[in-house]
Amino acid sequence: MARAGGPDPGRVCISVGPGAREQPIFTTRAHVFQIDPSTKKNWVPASKQAVTVSYFYDVTRNSYRIISVDGAKVIINSTITPNMTFTKTSQKFGQWADSRANTVFGLGFSSEQQLAKFAEKFQEVKEAATSARDKSQEKIETSSNHSQASSVNGTDDEKASHAGPADTHLKSENDKLKMALTQSAANVKKWEIELQTLRESNARLSTALQESAASAEQWKRQFSACRDENDQLRSKIDELEEQCSEISREKEKNTQLKRRIEELESELREKEMELKDLQKQSEIIPQLMSECEYVSEKLEAAERDNQDLEDKVRSLKTDVEESRCRERHLKAELRSFLEVLDGKLDDLHDFRRGLSTLGADD
Repeated sequence: MARAGGPDPGRVCISVGPGAREQPIFTTRAHVFQIDPSTKKNWVPASKQAVTVSYFYDVTRNSYRIISVDGAKVIINSTITPNMTFTKTSQKFGQWADSRANTVFGLGFSSEQQLAKFAEKFQEVKEAATSARDKSQEKIETSSNHSQASSVNGTDDEKASHAGPADTHLKSENDKLKMALTQSAANVKKWEIELQTLRESNARLSTALQESAASAEQWKRQFSACRDENDQLRSKIDELEEQCSEISREKEKNTQLKRRIEELESELREKEMELKDLQKQSEIIPQLMSECEYVSEKLEAAERDNQDLEDKVRSLKTDVEESRCRERHLKAELRSFLEVLDGKLDDLHDFRRGLSTLGADD
């Protein structure tokens, strides 16, 4: 891979316009990253936001570069060589290694289509760089062959004519070809060194890729463990929610029991008041005994009235049965009235029997 005549990675010299040395042939936007030089694993953002990334063609040197500038800062200046490879590591991310810059560049695109277009253009430019390198090597070999032939011819001419202006010119040309051949040999040495550097870089990248794959597997295992733990926590949360529901139901039951206890206490107080009233009534029994005779007379009248009431009740029952279908809403009130009336009759009968007993005792 020829390095002689290539641009300095730390310097960008771009001329755009008619007759310009470099012309942009493809432009896109992406987030730029570089591999961390210390760990060779993590990506370090080179731009805070998506920036313009362009392919440039140098007409004079017949070379291609990827250039990206963020404000006044050059974040990518990578000359494309035939040994470079652009790798898609995800649906929207790709990377390539630049041995001259001693780093790995990564680009994050907003869509898969942009990544596919960039990768296609990278392959086209790489093939063009390969073709340019092959043509350059052919020229160097042709120049070398011509140099050797001129050297041999010059020697023969010297043996034949010993001196002359034509021999001097051939000797000068021969020296120039020798210098070109020496320069070519030096370039070959540089190419061999750069090839070895690229091989070492590829080996480091392979190791980093393997480590990245191992890290990805570890992250997958950790993610699986976290997911299992998350499922367990969700299960525990469901159990706790069920327990909270049971506690809420128990609280509701306790509230109902408290209300029932309060109702019972209220009823108990009412019964105590009724008991006190009964005690007060028991104190006036002697007075009631003196009024029994009067009550007896009233009782007889009440019995007669009761007989009349019973007749009326029978009549009312008959009326109730007849009007039950028409007046269903009065059913409960009539039944209550009958029950109260029957209770009073029973009370009167009991009271009469009590008076009779008292009269007999007297």
